[in-house]
Amino acid sequence: MGLIGGKWKTVILFHLRNDTLRYNELRKEMPTVTERTLSLQLKTLEEDGIIKRKVYTSKPPLKVEYSLTDFGKTLIPVVQSIADWGHKTVHNNLDVSG
Repeated sequence: MGLIGGKWKTVILFHLRNDTLRYNELRKEMPTVTERTLSLQLKTLEEDGIIKRKVYTSKPPLKVEYSLTDFGKTLIPVVQSIADWGHKTVHNNLDVSG
């Protein structure tokens, strides 16, 4: 849990589970996260070997893409289970209160 704990890391991993995304694409998927928080979380995930950051410098503007490493891909079943649990819990709570 030390590697993926916290509010945003699992959300980032969820969005990267099927795709390579640019920074701004991640921001659009996570509109309530601050730029500073997203940047720090991405840096930490990269340092922990969970995501990789690829920088394209051949022509302006600078392009940076994020994707899961092979190690990061081993977390997909865990992240998907958390997402499935959350989806089920929300629907069960709506059924009970609705």
